Amino acid sequence: MASYLLFIYTLIGSIFGLLGFLFLFSVKGTPVFVYYINSFFLNSEQVLLFILLFIGFSVKVPIIPMHTWLPEAHVEAPTFGSVILAGIVLKLGFYLYLRLVVFLFYYALYYFCSFIFLIALIGLYFSSFAALSQVDMKKIVAYSSISHMNFSLIGLFSMNLIGIIGSFFMLFGHAIVSSALFMCIGVLYDRYKTRSILYFGGLVLLMPLFISFFFFFILGNFSLPGTVNFVGEFTVFLGGFLFSNVVIFFSLIGLLCTLIYSLLLYTRISNGKIKVNFIRFYSDLVRREFYILFPFVCSLFYIGIFPNFIFDVNFSSIFYYYYYI
Repeated sequence: MASYLLFIYTLIGSIFGLLGFLFLFSVKGTPVFVYYINSFFLNSEQVLLFILLFIGFSVKVPIIPMHTWLPEAHVEAPTFGSVILAGIVLKLGFYLYLRLVVFLFYYALYYFCSFIFLIALIGLYFSSFAALSQVDMKKIVAYSSISHMNFSLIGLFSMNLIGIIGSFFMLFGHAIVSSALFMCIGVLYDRYKTRSILYFGGLVLLMPLFISFFFFFILGNFSLPGTVNFVGEFTVFLGGFLFSNVVIFFSLIGLLCTLIYSLLLYTRISNGKIKVNFIRFYSDLVRREFYILFPFVCSLFYIGIFPNFIFDVNFSSIFYYYYYI
């Protein structure tokens, strides 16, 4: 099922993207990207190109209603497939938005920004409430990824450097936290062949090392101060307030739901009774799994406490695109 959904949505997005690239080539007569940056587009051309490219790239973000393939793909994919999907594939859409949409079509960006914020808020609410109703741990993290991606979309289209840098910081933090959470879920699935939270309970007594790592990643998932996601959300808030404080106000409810389903996921598997009727033999992390998860914890807190080196790189590169090209 996931392969069919991924094929269909990728095909639809590729058709719109191809039409956008063909129209761009017919207007300018060259496929060279540097030429596009230094050229002028009519307002009607900007609107049409924005619509085609925005729909084409929305599959890889994903944006409502192009999101239904992601939870199914995460559920049916193995652990390393979910890690690659969360850490790399979901970032491609934002990269294409930055290179081909945000800095090229200024008129269309101002024309459609309210509609984009509306879509982002709908996706934020929908994915947050959907995560609250799931029992599969992979689906909870998958809907959490959709929620984080839609909130990053607000920063990317806030039309100021602070929001754009915050959006990319959230992408970086999401790659660390979601990948690590999928690895933790993979640890449980390799041992007990189930991802349902109904079968787990009391793991803090039986798997204390695993629960410690899982707790750190849950803290990063709802952006506790000191984690890398907090830096991204805070800068997105600043950039969003510079554009529209109403959008940021309504996004707070979705972020509150992120806190709720993250803590519910943690408490359901770590606290409560040990459900010996389903699982009777438990084993904690082995050395190989510890060595894999430990760098993620170090990156989560080190970049959250000392974010300057990523800020310097992002600010200098985006400032160059924004003002000099």
